[in-house]
Amino acid sequence: MFNRFGKYSFTIKIVFVGLLITSPWLIVQIGIVVLAPDVEISSMPTCEQDSRNCAHLGGGDDYRLNEVYPTSIDKASEELYEDLIQYIDTNDWELIYENNGEDTYYVHFVEITDFWQFPDDVVVSIQGTDSGSLLEIHSESRLGWGDLGLNPDRINTIYDSIVQ
Repeated sequence: MFNRFGKYSFTIKIVFVGLLITSPWLIVQIGIVVLAPDVEISSMPTCEQDSRNCAHLGGGDDYRLNEVYPTSIDKASEELYEDLIQYIDTNDWELIYENNGEDTYYVHFVEITDFWQFPDDVVVSIQGTDSGSLLEIHSESRLGWGDLGLNPDRINTIYDSIVQ
């Protein structure tokens, strides 16, 4: 039987199989662009009571944390803020919104999951006090009903990075 593609037949098959394998990932990426655009968060969100894709520390609204963390920190707000910005820069996360006042810092940035590239919103509020700072951290997945424990783990990582 004559093959009209001749010597390119094997290469075409390899390309076709490669596209077939990567198509679910490509479809997810297109869906993320359409369904989860960046939207600025300029005030501290809270988690819904039964949410499985959200975690929160501080503000009297701790939710789904792996550990109990103090939110009153014996560290100047400027120092916590500088450590937070270093964390964001080191990991190359996208900064969406930032509001800095005197001894008060508010930051919204986006962390991206490794393989599927899902965007997760992280909001951090640092408020200076006479004895140090008050810290509040919120992490929430934009898409889906669950996060496989990623958001509570993310709060642990951020807390350890900026407080310790």
